Amino acid sequence: MLLYNVTINIDDSVHDQWLNWMQDKHIPEVLATGKFSSARMVKVLVVEDMGGSTYAIQYATDSKATLEKYYQEDAPRLREEGARLFGDKMLAFRTELEVLSEFWPNNN
Repeated sequence: MLLYNVTINIDDSVHDQWLNWMQDKHIPEVLATGKFSSARMVKVLVVEDMGGSTYAIQYATDSKATLEKYYQEDAPRLREEGARLFGDKMLAFRTELEVLSEFWPNNN
């Protein structure tokens, strides 16, 4: 499994609008591509020197090939709306993470 991680710093002046857009529109649209099995949105608790708030959104996918299809078929359209709505008030960077193993406590 791979995680497509998008880390975003959002300016306080558009924070609430952006957060609603992410949760109500953007993340559901990314999932609707059928290329991801789940998404998780987390808030980064470290205070950035640049100000604003930072979040990471992690989308789970089955393979690098599926992620490449997302990049080719869907990403440009989905990224464009965020750039149009929030412009320089939003700074994003993307990473690909390979899940090697997962652990949970034993509840015996």
